[in-house]
Amino acid sequence: MPRTCAAILLAAGAGTRYAGPEHKLSARLPRNAAEPALSVIEAALASVLGAAIGPVIVVTGAAPDVVPAHFVDRVTIQHNQHWDEGQITSVRSGLDAATWLGCTTAVIGLADQPFVTASAWRRIAAADGPIAVATYDGRRGNPVKLDADVWSLLPTTGDEGARALMRVRPDLVREVPCTGSPADIDTEEDLRRWQNN
Repeated sequence: MPRTCAAILLAAGAGTRYAGPEHKLSARLPRNAAEPALSVIEAALASVLGAAIGPVIVVTGAAPDVVPAHFVDRVTIQHNQHWDEGQITSVRSGLDAATWLGCTTAVIGLADQPFVTASAWRRIAAADGPIAVATYDGRRGNPVKLDADVWSLLPTTGDEGARALMRVRPDLVREVPCTGSPADIDTEEDLRRWQNN
């Protein structure tokens, strides 16, 4: 695995569909009684840091202080002041930070997908080809690896990250089966569904 790989965790959205008392990334996930409950972003960060694929960049936006204090020294926080203009602005902000860190490959995931495993991050980082995407039971999800050669091909506006590029350049894409779940925590109902499993 190249030392020039960065892991980018997108955590910039406002989470407006979540009606709880805090930002959805700060909501607590269910754990067994012997373990303290982690927040959504803590679980996502634990996986990406555990993968140890390279420096971790967290792109913030609507909630600039969403990264828990005990993680701040272990990641690079990149604030996207244009977060409300679509997800691609956060992707590009993360890639700017990766460039500044000297990275030529980036593996990008979402902070509201806490059940993506460290092994998924590692498998995607190690995959051949300019674009690699995780699949779960045959369906594409996150994370996604983008080599620097394709960064300029990404759209400049919109609420999609790499999906738009993968649609127009399927020849560049390699699918990689992964374990875990790409489930999003977008609403209180999503959180309850996991609490009741």
